[in-house]
Amino acid sequence: MKHLLALVFMVIAATSYSQTFELGPFIGGSNYIGDVGKTNYINPNRLVGGALFKWNRSPRHAFRLSLLYAEIAADDASSNEPRRQARGYSFENTIAEASLGVEFNFFNFDLHEDTPQSSPYLYTGLTYFRADHVYLQNGRAGNLINESSNWEFAIPIVFGYKETITKHIVGALEIGGRFTFTDNLDGSWPEELLGRRAPSIEFGNRNTTDWYVFTGVSLTFNFGRKPCYCNL
Repeated sequence: MKHLLALVFMVIAATSYSQTFELGPFIGGSNYIGDVGKTNYINPNRLVGGALFKWNRSPRHAFRLSLLYAEIAADDASSNEPRRQARGYSFENTIAEASLGVEFNFFNFDLHEDTPQSSPYLYTGLTYFRADHVYLQNGRAGNLINESSNWEFAIPIVFGYKETITKHIVGALEIGGRFTFTDNLDGSWPEELLGRRAPSIEFGNRNTTDWYVFTGVSLTFNFGRKPCYCNL
């Protein structure tokens, strides 16, 4: 991961004389979707924050790097499902992610135009994140506790809307789900931690992996000379 970030910033330094970049903070709320607590897809209940960097390669697309940190939490007591309420599990976890991909604008979004710019957009790519493994201590009647680090990949699926606030400031609102390749953010599949099946402490739906969702706003500041898109 260190080598990837170093490469990204080397590319930025090498091309900053002629391209347009955006850099700024992202802040909002996070929620998890899995086998504990509520089943709402969008239900921000913890804080997420970090930074975005965009390299605008044309008025219709940009390469994007984000570094975000979030808390996630869930409690069966707040679920609408009676079985989860009776079970009574709860957990907290943290997510630290780096995501690299492409942002596609529905309409032309040229930061060098004198008129205000706005567009809905989609973002996807590849996310690499760190969380804790969660483990059900003392059998099904026990408590979920945090264990060792869980490093995994996820696919971000982000929809947003952005517009220019001034000639050099862009504001955006977005909602983005992360389809992860782990089912143990909530402790429901301890095989990922133990390296073996443990039916006595497994629970939930094995056919789906965990998701987490970030809902928030960003404020990016753009810089760089007007690029030439003719060779793209």
